[in-house]
Formats: sequence, C-alpha cells, structure tokens
Amino acid sequence: MPLPDLAPDAVGEGRAASAEPAAETSVDSFYAGRFHLVQPQGQGFRAGLDALLLAASLPAGRGGTAVDLGAGAGAVGFAAVARCPALAMTLVENNDVMAALARRSVALPGNAALAPRLRVVEADVLGRRAAREAAGLADGDYATVVTNPPFHPPGGRASPDALRHAARAATNEDFLIRWIRSGAALLAHGGLFAMIARPDSLADILNACERRLGDIRLLPVHAHAGAPAMRLLLHARKGSRAPLSLLPGLVLHGADGGLTAAGTGIGTGDATIDLGLA
Repeated sequence: MPLPDLAPDAVGEGRAASAEPAAETSVDSFYAGRFHLVQPQGQGFRAGLDALLLAASLPAGRGGTAVDLGAGAGAVGFAAVARCPALAMTLVENNDVMAALARRSVALPGNAALAPRLRVVEADVLGRRAAREAAGLADGDYATVVTNPPFHPPGGRASPDALRHAARAATNEDFLIRWIRSGAALLAHGGLFAMIARPDSLADILNACERRLGDIRLLPVHAHAGAPAMRLLLHARKGSRAPLSLLPGLVLHGADGGLTAAGTGIGTGDATIDLGLA
C-alpha cells in the first residue's frame, strides 16, 4: 500500500484565488494559504506527502543558503521557506516545463512574502561541475541540501505522462548514488543533507554517503502502525564521522484510518519531524 498523497484539497486548502491558471495548470494553496504552487492540471507530477514530509524535517530555525535538487514545481523548497523564516532557497530543476512552473509560482502575488528568498535555476544535477558552476551552483556554497529525487528503479513500467515519469524514474543503476554525491559536493563542510527516499534504496544511499556524509539519521515513515516503512527520511552532516542512528518510526494514520496529529501537522506546516540535526 503506497503512502497517501496529502494534496492541498486533502487538508482543506483548495485552490488559490491569487492568480488565474492556464487551462493545463492549476494554482494550489498549501499550509492554509501560506504558499501557492502552479502545477500540472490532472496529469504530471503534483506535490504530495513526500514533499511535505521532507520540508517538515527541517527545524523551523534553520537559516542560511539552501538548495532543492530536482525541485519540480517547487513544493519542497516553498514549504521549507514557509516553515523556516531565515532560509534562502535555490530551486534546481532540469526539466524546462517544470522549471517554468516554479518561476510562475515565485511570481504569484500570494507568494510575495516568500519570493525574495526563492530563486529558480535550470540545471542538470548530474551534469559536469563546470556546467553547474556556470548556472550559479558552486561546490561548497550551501548550508543545506534538500532533495526528493526520482526514485523508481530504471527498467520498470514507464508512466504514460512524460512529466510524471521524468520526476519519478531513475535513469540508470547508479543514478541515486551520483545524485547524492552531487548534492554532497554542493554542501559546505558541516552542512546538512536532507532527503526522502524509498527503503529499498538504502544500500545505494549508504554507498553514496561513504566518506562524504556522516552522522546519518534514518527515520522510517509508516502509513499505519505495524505496516512496513514506505519511506525513509534521511539527515546527514558533511564531513562528520559520527555513526549512523536509526530513529523511531513515524506513523501517519491511526487505527481509525484518519491522520494522526503528526500527519495532520505535516499537512498544515505546523509539525516538525525532529531527526536531531539542527
């Protein structure tokens, strides 16, 4: 059973009235109107629970420069700056359609309070270092990296929607390893790396972190108590040699099928998932 989506309507927020979307997109409101996203309408990859879980794992006091790798329409980055008033976020997206949607989101009147702390960069996370630097992504420049990378293994059934497939499917067997290493390179020494992933990618995650990221904190996310974990939240520190910690799991639904208090707070932006790295 997959994790349920926490789309805007699922937490009672509906559509934003701040802009008129084009026919193929919608403008959706999150965190009770604290931010809005232009997203593909009825197709493509729309923001859901994964993005909100990852954003909730950042302490509200987190500040400095941050980068969201594989930002899509911008859900993780927008949610993070809405929760963290001192955070400045660069949204990195290689797909020109999704990058254009993220730029439209930054320009929405309803996001005016957040826009000064957001910028969109169109670049390939796995591209050559010189190309990343030319796009304004210099190694060692960021205090925080967040990422919700493509996670379906290569060779599986492709989604008929090209945007959804590009957002979710890895392109080759070492994709995730290279992705994490690229993210680690962007971090300053002591910087925080935060990611959400599938549990079956754990071996690749640990391989990628070796000699780059330490003090790894792993928090399993369960749809229901007693069910296998469907996601892993990971925090790690660049340059640390502290050992790995496996944290108590997070359960999103109670016995009655409704969201737990934590699940509700993640959807509204009021909950913080504490992995112990500030």
